[in-house]
Amino acid sequence: MTRRRAPRPAAEALRVALDGAAPKTPLAAVQAAWEAAVGERIAAVAEPLSEKDGTVVVSCSDPVWAEELDLMQERLLGSLRERLGERAPRRLRFRADRTQP
Repeated sequence: MTRRRAPRPAAEALRVALDGAAPKTPLAAVQAAWEAAVGERIAAVAEPLSEKDGTVVVSCSDPVWAEELDLMQERLLGSLRERLGERAPRRLRFRADRTQP
């Protein structure tokens, strides 16, 4: 008689499926790591929108946040590098976008 394997937890199966389905682009990598890298408060007011030649454009809820995050750029990039390694962007560009929450 063969031994029956225990079922995998659903969360693990979903994580594996999502990892396989996620696009393998630099922007997708930054978007996936964004909240963990920058923290919940910043992630609530800033969102990576596009990437070109190693620069990620981040939409911010207002000009004050865009300026503040620009001043914090090196710290944010360092945190992204810790999580993404070589896939981390070289530069972040922040822009105010009134459509953000």
